[in-house]
Amino acid sequence: MDLPLVVGVDGSEPSLRAVDWAAEEAALHGIPLRVVHASLWERYERAVFASDPGASEQVLTEVIAAAAAKRARRRVPGLDVTSEVVAAAPVPVLRRAAREARALVLGARGRGSAAELLLGSVGLAVAGHADGPVIVVHGGHGSHAGTGARGRRVVVGVPGEPANSQAVRFALREAARRGVPLEAVRAWHRPAPPQTTEHLWRTGGLARAHRQRAAETLETALRAPAGECPSVEVRRRLVEGNARTVLLDASADAALLVIGARQPHGHLGLHIGRVTHAVLHHAACPVAVVPERA
Repeated sequence: MDLPLVVGVDGSEPSLRAVDWAAEEAALHGIPLRVVHASLWERYERAVFASDPGASEQVLTEVIAAAAAKRARRRVPGLDVTSEVVAAAPVPVLRRAAREARALVLGARGRGSAAELLLGSVGLAVAGHADGPVIVVHGGHGSHAGTGARGRRVVVGVPGEPANSQAVRFALREAARRGVPLEAVRAWHRPAPPQTTEHLWRTGGLARAHRQRAAETLETALRAPAGECPSVEVRRRLVEGNARTVLLDASADAALLVIGARQPHGHLGLHIGRVTHAVLHHAACPVAVVPERA
């Protein structure tokens, strides 16, 4: 049985836009959609759902989940949609849901005038700790799944430790499903001029060496996964510059941006680096964070 796509909802507008995207994505993959609402979510994120002060929490949570499921069915008629309300804190509920899903979809949450650019604490914690892929959808991404992805491409940021990258494999499968090219991006830096190798620096030798290492990293990351999806056109892209800027630029006209999050065994705290953190907050397309095992 195929794993479902799971979308976490809290009644807010960003989470409902995530439902729209997730419904089209589930239809694209031919899998069921599961809507999950954690009833204690408001304690973490101050959900904006306007409730009747006299309504019980149970009634409110059931309304949130049912409304989201109804929205998904209206978005994609005939889609297999189920909903579930879990009386627990959202982070552990959503982390558990990610283990039992093809991917977990969340809406970006924010505060104040920058609401569309800021990811809420729940989403950030789940993306950093989940055992499966987590896709964060910002406002305006509602039509980027399914038919909206045609003519676009999937972008993957190639990690510095490329062997057996789950992010690259995930990105290739997504490109294959959409019938679009995969753009594999590796950023590299021109080194500062060290005194001991001034001649090499002046002649461009060090820059060429760093670029060559980046090219080798790119090839290592793609070698095995590309053979698993031979129908996908793979575009290799080496870009000199900061990885954060390079990936944000690449997201401008992408259907999906895929990045890996390394999760060292036994490590405490969030497993998200500065680049991933920035991309989650500011990318112009949905972002898939895929766990990479150390």
